[in-house]
Amino acid sequence: MDMQTLTELEAAVDAVLERIPGEIVLAIPLGLGKPNPWVNALYRRIAATPARRLKIFTALSLERPVGKSELEQHFLGPLLERVFGDYPDLDYVKAARAQTLPPNIEVHEFFFKTGDYLNNDASQQGFVCTNYSFVARDMMAQGVNVIAQAVALREDAAGGLQLSMSCNPDVTQELIERMAAAGRPLLKVAVVNERLPFMAGTALWPLDRVDLLLRCPAANHELFGPPNASISWADYAIGLHASSLVLDGGTLQIGIGSLGDAVAQGLIVRDRQPEAYRSILGSLCTDGAEGLAGRELGGFAQGLYGCSEMFVNGFMRLIDAGLIRRAVYDDADLQELANAGRVGARPDLAVLQALAERGRIGAELTAPDIAYLERLGALQPGRVPAGTALDDGRVAAALGERWLHATIMHGGFFLGPRDFYQRLRELPEAQRERISMTRIAYINQLYGDALGCERLKRAQRRDARLFNTTMKLTLLGAASSDGLDSGQMVSGVGGQYNFVAMGHALPDARSILMLRATHENQHGLTSSIVWSYGNITIPRHLRDIAITEYGVADLRGQTDGEIVKRLLAIADSRFQDQLIAEAKAHGKLEADYQLPERHRNNRPEMLREKLRPWRNEGVLPDFPFGTDLSDDEITIVRALKKLKHASQHPLQLLPMILKSLTGERPVPPAYLERLGLDQASSFKDLFIRRLFAANL
Repeated sequence: MDMQTLTELEAAVDAVLERIPGEIVLAIPLGLGKPNPWVNALYRRIAATPARRLKIFTALSLERPVGKSELEQHFLGPLLERVFGDYPDLDYVKAARAQTLPPNIEVHEFFFKTGDYLNNDASQQGFVCTNYSFVARDMMAQGVNVIAQAVALREDAAGGLQLSMSCNPDVTQELIERMAAAGRPLLKVAVVNERLPFMAGTALWPLDRVDLLLRCPAANHELFGPPNASISWADYAIGLHASSLVLDGGTLQIGIGSLGDAVAQGLIVRDRQPEAYRSILGSLCTDGAEGLAGRELGGFAQGLYGCSEMFVNGFMRLIDAGLIRRAVYDDADLQELANAGRVGARPDLAVLQALAERGRIGAELTAPDIAYLERLGALQPGRVPAGTALDDGRVAAALGERWLHATIMHGGFFLGPRDFYQRLRELPEAQRERISMTRIAYINQLYGDALGCERLKRAQRRDARLFNTTMKLTLLGAASSDGLDSGQMVSGVGGQYNFVAMGHALPDARSILMLRATHENQHGLTSSIVWSYGNITIPRHLRDIAITEYGVADLRGQTDGEIVKRLLAIADSRFQDQLIAEAKAHGKLEADYQLPERHRNNRPEMLREKLRPWRNEGVLPDFPFGTDLSDDEITIVRALKKLKHASQHPLQLLPMILKSLTGERPVPPAYLERLGLDQASSFKDLFIRRLFAANL
């Protein structure tokens, strides 16, 4: 059936309801790839039609931040308007949060926005625990019969239309192919959002694979752009340690958020300010000069290749800084030659001769040889006839200007602040083509996908450093990254397990789990390194390298007793004695073991003392990659955070109250107006105003 083009949301809903007479099982991408306006129109129609049923299978459903107090709501109002603009929230998200989904609509997610659905029984029960690389398979198990995706659109040189999956080629193509191979019908809906960056290459969606194309003004809206978070003392320490494990010429995977930004900034400081970098890192290593042994402290002569399921702002900043620049090729023979240092920035006869020596092409070029070389960009199209010898002058004259399909960054989906999207839109075409958005099966696994063989991916991913964040680490090396001890899901496994396993499958790779040594909850301050934990994302036999703000623990191939000692050395000192006692009680430490004194000062104040000079000098700024917040907003946020933290900890709230009673400090009127406290008259509002002033 030919593609049907529609120009109204409701007409596109009508078309789906007509083509799918029974239950609609809708697959929509995670993150930005959801066509929110159309999904909302379908949701409302089904909600108003009890005879119809809708099941939604997705992940990472994004929603504008919501203030939990009047203060937060007053503060967020202007910020949300400025940053999120006309971004439309998803109706099913609001209903799921309130646990008011209609009885004829179900929502199943495989990755929650972190912490958003704790204590939400319906969402917890509907959660699908699966590796990201298995999602297409599991969508089929759910009975998916419709897939809808937001797309970018442009005209090609001939005036024809081109569609791009833009931010999310991660699962859609694989699902379409799997469904076709199984002989199962799948209705494919593409909804144009003109504000999505157009990504080419494997992100292109052939028109003959689309059933319904919706182009209407109502489908265009601002992209969800979470502002950059400030980088804390602990995150900077973790990022600096992490950046010292990355090899020049290697492969990098990092995630979103302040930890990912800290790693990226650490790499930039290492490359541009090596003396400062060595000094900072030396101060953080409690083992002194011995602690720097084996660390990478030099700049990046060869550059890095990025390969990460999430293409984040940190990667864009590394591209702009010139650190992400090692090109990989979509041919195993050419890639292996590149690894041997035999491929330059542009094609030459020496590379062609090397391909002939490997038997990839003949000394006399056949038609398939010529097609192969033209696809790589080694030869200009139509310049060399079949039967031409390699040493024929026509070959030298027909060499291409640049390698085609030379990629410096592979990503499965992207998400970041507003200026990240704008940067993608503004990139020159040739540079944007070096960023390849592709399917998640290609990125997260070494095997089992249609786009590339294991040999190619192994060649591309040399010296890989695969960074992931975890929430809890047991003293024996197991990690909990997605759920609580109670079984409640905080987020999801995503691709973490795949990357950890890949870190062991590649001979020169390392899997690195990063975590803050402590965290706070309703029970107060808690160690993130524990004796045992009920939810395990990464089993202990896949332990490799762990990093906290207090150092690096290399766990690969170590005995249980040694692993316990190495993790104790990077644990917060306020919890070390308790952990030692538990390990001894279970026979994993010698009864007379004493933790070396040099590891007994793992405390936040020590960290601040060591990093403060570099903060003050601007080497480690709060927002190295900028922020959507103004200086005044940053000041207000800091005060609100202190106030919120104290409200949850009575021992800290009492001195704050006493301080506020000594007299109200002057506050800029604009701050009070922003928080709705300029006309405070009730005792509650006056009291809050005093507390806020005391925290400025």
